[in-house]
Amino acid sequence: MKKYPTSSDIENMRDRGFDPSVLAEQLELAKRGAVLERLVGEVHLAFSGVTLGSGVGLLEANGRDDYANDQKLAAYREQDEKLDWNVIPVELLNRYSSSLSFFDAEGMRFHLPAFLIADMHGLYAFDLVYNLTQSTLTEQQCKLLTEPQRRVVRGYLQFVEAEDDRGFERAHIRRALEGYWAE
Repeated sequence: MKKYPTSSDIENMRDRGFDPSVLAEQLELAKRGAVLERLVGEVHLAFSGVTLGSGVGLLEANGRDDYANDQKLAAYREQDEKLDWNVIPVELLNRYSSSLSFFDAEGMRFHLPAFLIADMHGLYAFDLVYNLTQSTLTEQQCKLLTEPQRRVVRGYLQFVEAEDDRGFERAHIRRALEGYWAE
């Protein structure tokens, strides 16, 4: 996801003599950025206190992708974060991005907020939208989400749908919003 200017950025541009039309455009983008930051706050609220439980962790899911044996999977699970999704480094989310396809419902509920926030901050290097709109696993993986958590995902998808550079994905997002993610 792209980065949005802040009011401080716009003031800096104004001080440097940017054209008023450019400033107006940046002001509109800053409004979208403010919406995005509110959505980040909603993610934190909706997923506050969610732990991994007995779900599949990030490294364990990557091990499943690599067809690791049970002993290796147990070693990966030992290393996985289980209590606070906020502390999972973005670097790990990017390194183990394929884990999204190997989470069970508990694993998805625990990791999804970290992926959402990384993407909203423009730090996730892959396409999260696919996993929420086109994957055949979405319904199974997201079945434990509460209504507030589902609402946050809907908000994220609606935000992404409105982005200019999402033309290819727009139809998939709309179908998902009217289907599985419908209120």
